Formats: sequence, structure tokens, C-alpha cells
Amino acid sequence: MKLFKKNQIIIYVIVLMLMTAGYLNYTTNTENQISVETSLEMESSDDMKLADIGDATLVNSDDVVSENSNHVIEEKANTKEVEEMTDLTQNISNSDTSSEEEEKKEETKTVSTANTNDYFVKSKLERDTMYSQMLETYEKVLNSANSLETQRQSATQEIQKINETKNSIMICENLIRTKGFENNIVFVNGDSISVVIGIEEMKQEEVAQVQNIIAREMKAEIENIHIATK
Repeated sequence: MKLFKKNQIIIYVIVLMLMTAGYLNYTTNTENQISVETSLEMESSDDMKLADIGDATLVNSDDVVSENSNHVIEEKANTKEVEEMTDLTQNISNSDTSSEEEEKKEETKTVSTANTNDYFVKSKLERDTMYSQMLETYEKVLNSANSLETQRQSATQEIQKINETKNSIMICENLIRTKGFENNIVFVNGDSISVVIGIEEMKQEEVAQVQNIIAREMKAEIENIHIATK
């Protein structure tokens, strides 16, 4: 009877030990599983973070590259625009300067032409006035009762000579004008004849043409014909 109870106690102890071992094993497996799952979740989370960081870095890198590219393009565009504006301003400035220079040249040319025209108009007027006064003087001598016959004859000759000179001058000036010299004037002082041409420079053949006209129409010697330009 005592032996049976002793064996029964031993059995109870073994069963209790098995139950404890099973419980401990269960608990350990559960904790390991939880630990493994937690570790996996952490690794997965870290991977996601790394992926997110990588993606974010990549995106930011592209944005920086894109932003830099846009900035460079914008700077180039601005630089090109400034250069174009500078060129345009320079062209406008050059154009304005050129226009001003052309206007000044035209004004100078106009003033010079006006002065030249004034000279010929004034000179012809003075010359014709002189001839008119000379004619008037000789006509007074011719018509005066106190004049001697010799004086009248001399006055008549001088009046004829002046009229012939005036007529020859008019013919010469018209012929010279047909040679392309619009402004010209002829002065007669005895045997010496002076011709002024409204041009800066004359060619030798042009000088010869004017000399031939004067020599033919006024019966003058070539050496007595003096040509000047103005």
C-alpha cells in the first residue's frame, strides 16, 4: 500500500515536470516568434525607410538638377536677352549717330550750296548794276547839250562796247551752263577775262572747254582767260 502511494507521487511529479516543461517550451516559442516577427517588422520598416530615403534623395537630386538646369537656361536666356538689347541699343545708337552725321552733312551741303548760289546771284547783280551805271553815265554825255562831238562819239562807242560785252557775257554763261556748270559768272576787265565756276574741282578737259567758249565768243587770248572754282 505504501509502495503504491510512493509510485503515485512519483508519477504526479513527472506529470507536473512535463507540464512545466511544456509550458516553458510554449512560452519560449511564442516569445521567439514574437521576437522574429518584431525583427522582421523592424527590418521591413527600416527597408521602407531606406527606400523612402533613397527615393527622396533621388527625387531631390533630380529636382536639384532640374532646378540648376532651369536656372542655367534662365541665366542664358537673360544673358542673350541682355546681349540682344545691347546690340539693339548699339544699332539704334549707331543708326541715330549715322542719321545725325548724314543730316549734318546735308545741312552743311545745303548751307554751302546756298552760300554759293548767293555769291553768284550777288556778284551778277553787282556786275549788271555797274554796267547800268556806266551806260547811264555815257548816255548823259551823249544827250548833254554841253558835250562836244568827240565826247558824244566816244560815249557812243563805249555804250556799244558795253552792250556787246554784256551780250557776249550772257552767251558765254549760257554755253558754260550747258556743260554742266549751272553756277558760273564771267568778269571782263579790259583784255583780261575771269571766269568763276561753282564747283570744288575741275578736270583739265573741262577747263579747256570753258577757255574755248570764252576765246571764241569774246575774241580773247587763252593766256588772258583765268578760271577759278568756288
